Amino acid sequence: MRLNKYISSCGVCSRREADKLIAEGRITVNGELPSPGLDVSETDTVCLDGTVIEAKEKHSYLAYYKPVGVVCTTRDSHAEKTVIDDLGFSDRVTYAGRLDKESEGLLIMTDDGDLIQAMMKGSNKHEKEYEVTVNKNINGDFLKKMSLGVYLRDLDRTTRPCTVKRTGTRSFNIILTQGLNRQIRRMCHELGFEVVSLKRIRVMCVELKNHNLKAGEYESLTDEEVAKLYRDTKLGEKNGNRRDKKGV
Repeated sequence: MRLNKYISSCGVCSRREADKLIAEGRITVNGELPSPGLDVSETDTVCLDGTVIEAKEKHSYLAYYKPVGVVCTTRDSHAEKTVIDDLGFSDRVTYAGRLDKESEGLLIMTDDGDLIQAMMKGSNKHEKEYEVTVNKNINGDFLKKMSLGVYLRDLDRTTRPCTVKRTGTRSFNIILTQGLNRQIRRMCHELGFEVVSLKRIRVMCVELKNHNLKAGEYESLTDEEVAKLYRDTKLGEKNGNRRDKKGV
């Protein structure tokens, strides 16, 4: 198995972030720094920052309500609080899709690297839904431009068409099928608006409202949710799930 896939299967991070860990020299295999593209076997000892990491037979799947001010990173000496600090979960898990520091809402946290990889693959066009409030009144022209796709000058990319529905004079719901960095904030800025609040309320089949969580709380996904995530990501069937819940 490729080293980055193995690291992901241990629930440390996504494959892309595993490549970064390898490049930063934080991963060793049998006590040595690995070469790019290295394959590992069950007889190899893989360590992150000197601690052995191992693949798991049974995984955890959590719905977590990220509060505003918490940073989506597993390690950052400059962050006041990371998602891992705030989550306070007993096992090593990571997130499938980021939320920026100023945003709140649903994160799927798991140690199932295959699921993380499948959920984060942009070409799969998995839906994520948000509630957004901006700094001034919106009109039909704004909604139309948002839904058709917005050219982001600093990224030199045009966003995919998406579903946008007005919910108030300055608020709307938006369903995205891609995850560009700070995408909604960039889209609004290009159209002359600034985001006041942003909350993710759904990731694929998992809805925040179904878990009745307050900011900073988490709860295990149901077996049905996990099974549907597996079906929708074309990973097949998944049965069984560890049960955990935390209240703040």
